[in-house]
Amino acid sequence: QQNSFSCFFFFFFFFFFLFPIFFPASSPFPLCRLMLLRLLRRTMSEVRAFSVLSQEAAKKLDQELFSEYAFSVEQLMELAGLSVAHAVFREHPPTPKPLRILAVAGPGNNGGDALVAARHLQLLGHHPTVLYPKEPKQDLFKNLLTQCRKMDIAVLSEVPESGEQVRQQYDVVLDGIFGFSFHGEPRAPFDQLLQVLNASQLPVVAIDVPSGWDVEHGNTSGKGLNASSLVSLTAPKPCAAHFPGPHYLGGRFVPRAIADKYQLRLPPYPGTDSIVRLN
Repeated sequence: QQNSFSCFFFFFFFFFFLFPIFFPASSPFPLCRLMLLRLLRRTMSEVRAFSVLSQEAAKKLDQELFSEYAFSVEQLMELAGLSVAHAVFREHPPTPKPLRILAVAGPGNNGGDALVAARHLQLLGHHPTVLYPKEPKQDLFKNLLTQCRKMDIAVLSEVPESGEQVRQQYDVVLDGIFGFSFHGEPRAPFDQLLQVLNASQLPVVAIDVPSGWDVEHGNTSGKGLNASSLVSLTAPKPCAAHFPGPHYLGGRFVPRAIADKYQLRLPPYPGTDSIVRLN
């Protein structure tokens, strides 16, 4: 009797649930198929329910945080870098052993985020190294570099010669080269650097926008960085729609009034986390 019931349950489950999914065109249960398709569409729409922030809107939002809300660049950079470090830790935990992370910093604020993240990653148990091909002269970045050096984080300036060299010396790359204000083609030495990092075939965690990507349309030139995971800051940028890998949102600092003004639909952060996975 128990075997008969098990067989009945199996055939019921197969014909009403599995069959319409795998053979929708030939399903003998069109109503069931329709309900399942609607459920799948609703689920996908809920997954995509978060907002994106265009390049121009992101610039205006940042300026508003600095001017009207009196945030400093240092404050937001520290929060952003900490979020990035948490996302890297989530994707690449230091078990069974610490990972050698190459934090590549560009000349702008994305580079500052990478410097902050490198410092936190060391505190979280990893072994970061900073690659800074063009060190800016601003005190903000000098201070961040001093903090890294005082914590015994090596700071390099020369671009590696090959992807093989990077692969032998590191386990993960943190991409902080270009941010959402990037446009045009990468220039030296960053054009060569992107080629070397892609040739390394190492996992790459990109900060906000994979370097070399068009902020609105993705890797249109084909020369952008092949990132394996993405950490959007404040809100995802339009190019994130073309990113297939693990996607995190970081930067739990957006005031409600700002979110409402820019019509941002952002997912809730769990508990006290500074990041939330979007896919």
